Amino acid sequence: MKYSKDERIAATVKALVAQGWRHVCGRKHGKLIAPNGRKLAIPGTPSDWRASMNFKRDARRITLSELT
Repeated sequence: MKYSKDERIAATVKALVAQGWRHVCGRKHGKLIAPNGRKLAIPGTPSDWRASMNFKRDARRITLSELT
């Protein structure tokens, strides 16, 4: 399944799904649901060159928030 047109975002989503996150198709964007229930939108066609870094940062923050 292709999660995003950006290869780095797609690889990150693939790794998170392998770690137990769930992927849900949306009307415009797919969503990831973390094991703690928090949601993160997947940018399908990112226009910013920092989009993959921002996406990884957001996923890391969600993961860290479940530890505290």
